[in-house]
Amino acid sequence: MPRPQSRAVCHNGLTILVRPLTVLTGIVLGSAAATTFGLAATLVVFAVLADEHPQFRAEFPQLAAYLAVFVVLTALAALGFIGLAKQRPWRGWAQAALWLALAALAVLYALMRR
Repeated sequence: MPRPQSRAVCHNGLTILVRPLTVLTGIVLGSAAATTFGLAATLVVFAVLADEHPQFRAEFPQLAAYLAVFVVLTALAALGFIGLAKQRPWRGWAQAALWLALAALAVLYALMRR
């Protein structure tokens, strides 16, 4: 049974096939990249203001840890997206790593909320 595909026509008349998992992976990639950027910017602000606001020093290690987690998630999402978009033979492994990392992040979040 063929996989579901959506068709999009570009301005130059070319037809592009877009698979739903590729779109979903792209959304995860964009969200992870935006979160990574936001965490990195916050880390820079905390580093600059740490002398004036000592409470920032206490939150710095946890912020750095979450930044590292989201850097890894962004990299895995990028690999997964490239693998799907270019139909690479390793795309299944990249997708498995991405979704396992996303599940692990959800578990980490749930544990931290307790």
